[in-house]
Amino acid sequence: MSKNLAEILSVTPEEYLQEEKLANKKHEYYYGEVYAMAGANDAHVLITGNTHYVLKTHLRGSECRIYASDMRVRINKNDAYFYPDVMVTCDVNDQKRENMKHSPVLVVEVLSSGTEAYDRGKKFAAYRELQSLREYVLIDPNKFHIDIFRLNSHARWELFSFLGEKTTVEFASVGLNCSIVDIYEDIDFY
Repeated sequence: MSKNLAEILSVTPEEYLQEEKLANKKHEYYYGEVYAMAGANDAHVLITGNTHYVLKTHLRGSECRIYASDMRVRINKNDAYFYPDVMVTCDVNDQKRENMKHSPVLVVEVLSSGTEAYDRGKKFAAYRELQSLREYVLIDPNKFHIDIFRLNSHARWELFSFLGEKTTVEFASVGLNCSIVDIYEDIDFY
């Protein structure tokens, strides 16, 4: 995004979308504020790729589509725009949308020390406004630890934590159970 837009404290959704078309780096938009996205480290990229692969393999041949990193999701009517690390949408209308999706059922964010509080707080609050969302997944790149917030039948969000190398992770929104090791393949914990 241009230097000028990055310096503006508040922009309209239309200004954000116009500038984002011209940007050489991705930016997220949250209620009038624009945030530059930082580059990802090795573990982040590997976990994102592994998660995409596991979901893609499981959902191959279904109506669902899986996107990693570069596809934007719109929250409500232009309140926020994010680039989740991985998302799954099964909405046929989303298949027709070229540059952003509106109805993911599953959103995955790989945590970092600089974004964890934001991902667990404001970002999750915004994602909860999506009527389609059934699971919000947070993956810790430093240890075998995945938190899945799942919308239950009472319209409440429940936390399911998956810890340790021998754990099976359940992505209920898409009917997938997989080994946590599949998500962390090739990751060296230091």
